Amino acid sequence: MLPRWMGKCPDCGTWDSLEAQTSQPSATRDPQRGLVEGWAAVQAGEEITAGTGETPRAVPVAEIGDESGALHRLRTGIHEFDRVLGGGIVPGSALLIGGEPGIGKSTLLLQAAGALAKSGVRVLYISSEESAEQVRMRAHRLGVADEAELFVLADTNLARIVEQARITLPRAIVVDSIQMIYKGDLDAPPGSLTQLRRCASDLVFLAKASGIAVALVGHVTKDGQLAGPRLLEHVVDAVVYFEGDRMHAHRVVRAVKNRFGTTLEIGIFEMSGEGLIETAEGTLIAPINAGPMRAGSVVCPVMHGSRCLMVEVQALTATGFLGAAKRKSSGIDPNRLAMLIAVLEQHAGLRLADRDIFASAVGGVRVVEPAADLALLLAIAGAHNRRGIPPATCAIGEVGLGGELRPVTGIEQRLREAARLGFTRVLVGTSGKSAPKLPVIAGLRITPVADVAAAMEQLDPVEKTPR
Repeated sequence: MLPRWMGKCPDCGTWDSLEAQTSQPSATRDPQRGLVEGWAAVQAGEEITAGTGETPRAVPVAEIGDESGALHRLRTGIHEFDRVLGGGIVPGSALLIGGEPGIGKSTLLLQAAGALAKSGVRVLYISSEESAEQVRMRAHRLGVADEAELFVLADTNLARIVEQARITLPRAIVVDSIQMIYKGDLDAPPGSLTQLRRCASDLVFLAKASGIAVALVGHVTKDGQLAGPRLLEHVVDAVVYFEGDRMHAHRVVRAVKNRFGTTLEIGIFEMSGEGLIETAEGTLIAPINAGPMRAGSVVCPVMHGSRCLMVEVQALTATGFLGAAKRKSSGIDPNRLAMLIAVLEQHAGLRLADRDIFASAVGGVRVVEPAADLALLLAIAGAHNRRGIPPATCAIGEVGLGGELRPVTGIEQRLREAARLGFTRVLVGTSGKSAPKLPVIAGLRITPVADVAAAMEQLDPVEKTPR
């Protein structure tokens, strides 16, 4: 029926009594609910009818039950991955994982999907970039190709994906990747901002309404940020980054957002021909031995969440130009590096203004806490003066602008981890009235250092290697 002008009411016959009204069907029905309308009926084996689904109502928080079992996490069996997520995947949650191309995102999620399927949890793996045969080849390499509860769908249409989810009734869905998923009713290409907003929002709504855990793989830009609008990171429950150098074996999984756990935990893996292998703690450093010491290399116990990692900090100084000296760092905060260089010039008498200085954290781990200040300071000073600390020695302490070395938190856990991995001596910053009492650990000698001058005395000359 075409719209037309009406001046007389067809019911009462009154002239100029009609007023324009705007219909708002969203006030009584959510358009997104069409994605999961009748989900409970499908699970109960009933026929889907239009209008299925009750309108939400506000209830007191004390009356809210745990009917969906949201507190019962789905454990993948990959302990490093479960650790980052806070103990496992929460049903009804949405997870976004990003990383550089080829870093191992698909490998990790397919391994996790296979582990869930092996434990009896049905998983639907959506491949929008690869064919089902390609996914089968990777699954065979990872040893999960024979899992009956692992379903694979190679499709990019969101409506067909939701329909297959209704048919298979999985408890977890993996979408690899969200950039290739599209809605047919939107006049925009896959990967555009419009498609990303709608598809991600609909999949998150699907997770909340059905109790299915949804994991989305996202592309990253050349700057390392997740591609697309920031809405992707806001609407999901957890954002996980897969970091590491493709030229090295180690990979680091880090959560930058987690509504169900801490964002301080990291998981460490090693890439192999059979997939990702969990790395034991302490393997990021070379084995402790009685070999010659090296200038510019110091080990520090670094805390990442509830775990302690022994990270080797390295520094190198080279001849530069006054006023144009380079300050480069990898895995270390460049602002912290600049501050420590200034402290060495002011309180240790080192001339570094015309020296190029390079610093790195070995193993691909990013060191951000101040507890590594002392190790980095000794590494820079040792590289400049060709001095080093004796083997099986590590350093812990925060460096202040006045040259003092302050204690750090979690000192006992750090010391016990150092002793477990074979270290026999630890340099510990003890300046300040709030310095904690240092524990006594068998086989570990603790050397307190109060300031930069005392720390410099711990450096010994390095013997030159004969050619």
